[in-house]
Amino acid sequence: MLEPGNAAELAAMVADAAARGAKLELRGGGTKSGFGAPREAEVVSLARLTGVVDYDPAELVLTVRAGTPLADVQALVASEGQMLAFEPWGDPGATIGGTVAAGVAGSRRVTAGSARDHLLGLTAVSGRGEVFVAGAKVVKNVTGYDLPKLMAGSWGRIGAMIELTLKVLPAPRDVVTMAARGLAPAAAHAAMACALGSRADVSAAAALPDGTVLLRVAGFAPSVAARCAVLPGLLAGHCALEAMAEEEAAPLWRQAMTGEALRGAVRWDVHTPPRHAPELIAALPVGAEWAMDWGGGRLWIGTDREDEAVREAAASLGGEARLVLAPEAMRARVPAFQPRAQGVLALEARVRRAFDPKDVFATGRFAEDAHADAV
Repeated sequence: MLEPGNAAELAAMVADAAARGAKLELRGGGTKSGFGAPREAEVVSLARLTGVVDYDPAELVLTVRAGTPLADVQALVASEGQMLAFEPWGDPGATIGGTVAAGVAGSRRVTAGSARDHLLGLTAVSGRGEVFVAGAKVVKNVTGYDLPKLMAGSWGRIGAMIELTLKVLPAPRDVVTMAARGLAPAAAHAAMACALGSRADVSAAAALPDGTVLLRVAGFAPSVAARCAVLPGLLAGHCALEAMAEEEAAPLWRQAMTGEALRGAVRWDVHTPPRHAPELIAALPVGAEWAMDWGGGRLWIGTDREDEAVREAAASLGGEARLVLAPEAMRARVPAFQPRAQGVLALEARVRRAFDPKDVFATGRFAEDAHADAV
């Protein structure tokens, strides 16, 4: 395993791999190493690239090295009464760089945006072994290509991020979860849609298979109290609501945003138009389990079936499904990402090749990278 301690060392390692025709797999905490097809590549651990470069709470801007543990970053901003607005989550050991590279976002994404919306700038090493800088340490920066938006969610296929500059936001002074019980999927979606579209300013909405619907209300305490008081009346035609204790609500939100409680050897992460979420649940294979987040825009699905029935059902409803957990044989056979149109694949390949002409980061983890030449 290669373990660079700074940008120069990482750039030299990448340049050497390009010269040798070798493949490099970038790794932060290794918590998502099972995503994608099995592959053979030299692992480059970014775990030594840690620490805060600059943090200005007054300006709501944080610059941090990519290998810094996500938990440390969250604790740091929380100590200043602030938060990462896209509500990233991860298993123990997850890093901030890996989290952003994977595009991880929690329940608040439906109102606060994703990782790409809060990544202001970065320093990275391309597949050429060259250090480059993109974006800036300001909120408004529109000159040239918006490379931070390409890097967020790229899974290390464009370059290796060394430093990230993130926009942070003040954390709400008060947070209350209002909950409903015993709702079928269609009724749960209708209640969430009503809540998210109401003047109650609900910041997150999720539903679980036991019929529980979670609605998060956050802000200054008097405002939260007023909105929680009016919300039951606004949803009277859909369900009864009650405030849920934080110790009960927290693990339920975690289940909704991660799908970690679902049984089955196979797990899918499905993004779909929210109105189609109940239809997709009805079309799931027998025995499949689900958890609904983003007001129905995301469905986690757990099953033991190793076919692509879930992906096919999602596609028929205008959605797409990512395979996030599966036995090795299935991961070797089934692409991690929803297959895309040839034109889109060709555009992605051109962008990736501009930064990685020698395919140093094309390890075979993703089918579209392995077949880029054919595209």
